[in-house]
Amino acid sequence: MTRALMLQGTGSDVGKSLLVAGLARAFTRRGLTVRPFKPQNMSNNAAVTADGGEIGRAQALQARAARVAPSVHMNPVLLKPQSEVGAQVVVQGRMIGTAKAREYQSWKPRLMESVLDSFERLRAEADIVLVEGAGSPAEVNLRRGDIANMGFARATGTPVVLVGDIDRGGVIASLVGTQVVLDPDDAAMIRGFIVNRFRGDPTLFSDGMALIAGRTGWSPFGLVPFFADAARLPPEDAVALDAPPIRRDGAGPLIAVLQFPHIANFDDLDPLRQEPGLRVVFVPPGAPIPAEADLIVLPGSKTTIDDLDCLRAQGWDIDIRAHLRRGRRVLGLCGGYQMLGRSIADPLGIEGAPRDLPGLGLLDVETVMTGEKRLVAVTGTTRADGAPFSGYEMHVGDTTGPDTARPLLHFSDGRADGAVSRDGLVAGTYVHGLFADDRQRAAWLARLGAAPGLNRYEAGIEEALDRFADHLETHLDCDGLLRLR
Repeated sequence: MTRALMLQGTGSDVGKSLLVAGLARAFTRRGLTVRPFKPQNMSNNAAVTADGGEIGRAQALQARAARVAPSVHMNPVLLKPQSEVGAQVVVQGRMIGTAKAREYQSWKPRLMESVLDSFERLRAEADIVLVEGAGSPAEVNLRRGDIANMGFARATGTPVVLVGDIDRGGVIASLVGTQVVLDPDDAAMIRGFIVNRFRGDPTLFSDGMALIAGRTGWSPFGLVPFFADAARLPPEDAVALDAPPIRRDGAGPLIAVLQFPHIANFDDLDPLRQEPGLRVVFVPPGAPIPAEADLIVLPGSKTTIDDLDCLRAQGWDIDIRAHLRRGRRVLGLCGGYQMLGRSIADPLGIEGAPRDLPGLGLLDVETVMTGEKRLVAVTGTTRADGAPFSGYEMHVGDTTGPDTARPLLHFSDGRADGAVSRDGLVAGTYVHGLFADDRQRAAWLARLGAAPGLNRYEAGIEEALDRFADHLETHLDCDGLLRLR
C-alpha cells in the first residue's frame, strides 16, 4: 500500500506547509513519486489547477516541489473567509456555497467523503502522500467531526509527526501539552516530533529534545535550523503581512499596496517585494497612503464591495486622487480592478446581500458580479510594450466599458483583458501572477524608473526549494520518516 505521512502542528504558522514542500522535493529527488495533500485548508491565497479548479496556494507550491501539476485533489476542501464568522466553501476545486462557522460543523461528515475520495485518488498514483494538517489537533473543542487533523489520520491510519515552532517560544510546553489534551487514541497516532525554526547553537537544545521525547514517548525526528531563504517562497496566509517589511538598502521607487481586510492573492506582489531596486509597503487600515509612492496597487479581495467601503472609510480614495494629480500610477488587480470602475453591482448576492455600489470612477468601466467563477491559466503580452506574462484568472464578475478598448493585456488565445485610462496612469487586470515573469516585471520597473531587474523570481523559487530540501536532509531523519507506517 502507498505510504502516507502526516505533519500536524502545535498551532498555525509553525512551518508545516514549508516542511511538506521541502520533504516533497527531497523525496522526489530520491526517485519517489510524491503527492502533497491537505484535507482542509483556510486561505484566501489560492491557485488555479491544471484540472480547472482552485486549491490553497501552499498545495500548489508543494506540487511544484514534487515536480507535478497541481490538482484539485491535493486540497479537496478549501475555506475562503468572507467575514469574521463565515467562509466560502470550495470542494474538489468548485465552490459549493458559503457557511458560517457553526453551520460548517454540520457539513463535515459529507465533506469527509470528498476528502477520502481525493486521498485515495492520490494514493493510487504515488509512492508516498505527504499530508499537511490544519491549525492544531490540540483544538480538541473542534475534534468532533474533524476532517483536517486526527479525524483524517484515524480514518486513514496515517502516522503523524507533530511540528513545534521554537522561534515563537514555549515549544516544550506546546509539544508535551498537545499530548496531554489529546484523546489517548488520537495521541497514539503521533509517532514523533520535529522542532522547527531553531536559531543558535543546536547543542543547547539537546536536553530539550530529550525532555520532549521522554515526556511523550515520541521519536525526535530532528531540530530544523531557521531557513532564511524561506522568504523567497510564496507565503500562504495573510499573517505573513504582519511580519516586518523586507529592508532594502538605498532609495528606489516606492510601491504602496492597500492591505484590505479581506485581501486575497497578495502573493501577486511577492516578485516585486524581492526586487532589490524597489520598496514595497503594505498600507494597513488606519494608515495613510505614503505621499511619495510611485505606484499604488489595489490588490485582490475576497469581498470586493466590503473592501471598497473600507477603502473609502480610510480616506484612501482621497489619497489616490492626490497621487494621480502628481502624475503617478495606479494598478488594480482582480477585485482592485473592479473597484477602479464607475460601479460594482452584485444582483445575485454573491458576496452577501444584493447591492450596488459606486466605484472610484478612475476607469470608465462597470462590473456586474455573476454566479460563474472563471478559473483558467493564461499567457500573453502587455499591449503597450509586448512584455510576456503567464498567470491565471480567478474571479466572478464581468467588466465592460469604453476603457476596455484600451486593454492592458493581450492573451495568447486572442482575447484581451483589463483596461487603461486615457492618460495611461490608471490600469486594471483580472490576471493574477502578472509579475512572476522576469521580463514582465522588468517592464514595470522601467515604467517606474527603477534599475533593471536583477532578481530571477521563478528560478529563485526552484533554487530555494532545492536548498531547503538539502537543509532537511541534513537536519531531519528523513530515512526514519520514510519508515513510518
